[in-house]
Amino acid sequence: MSFNTDKLIVFSAPSGSGKTTIVRHLLEQTDLPLAFSISATTRAPRGTEKDGEDYYFLSPEAFKSKIEKGEFLEYEEVYPGLFYGTLASEVKRLWNEKKAVLFDIDVMGGMSIKKSFPAETLTVFIQPPSIKTLEKRLRSRNTDTEETLQIRLSKAQQELDQAQTFDEIVINDDLATALSQTEELVRSFLAK
Repeated sequence: MSFNTDKLIVFSAPSGSGKTTIVRHLLEQTDLPLAFSISATTRAPRGTEKDGEDYYFLSPEAFKSKIEKGEFLEYEEVYPGLFYGTLASEVKRLWNEKKAVLFDIDVMGGMSIKKSFPAETLTVFIQPPSIKTLEKRLRSRNTDTEETLQIRLSKAQQELDQAQTFDEIVINDDLATALSQTEELVRSFLAK
């Protein structure tokens, strides 16, 4: 089967919904011409993260300079002083490699990309079964302070309220089912 690679596939979800697991699964499907869009951020690397592989780690000054030069397709100040964004050069690089571009970004960023490329973009919202399940997943990670956890949960509720603006919603209450559903959505979209 041949696929159209001049496409963008946006995955958004509240933190803890399983979005990253789903995106990784899709990237492991060797018959799909997919590549992951590396986001730029002002946050510090975590653990073994590498610049240019996991994120493009930029200083706040460098990030703001790229904003002023119009180098981002989308960007957002997610929390005060913490920026994330998608460089236009990243999408161009991946399209030149004949790959459809996969995004793991927040709701606002996803909507910005859809607005810029309406015909080329599929937006998929990964939804947890409930806010209680989401809270349990976040707490089990044991990576956030209580304050950060409350900020994440507040943001999650705002994101859940916008789920209906996405092309597709996949409820991740059973991972195997969610993986199967998203893979079918992506295959169908790339076949067009």
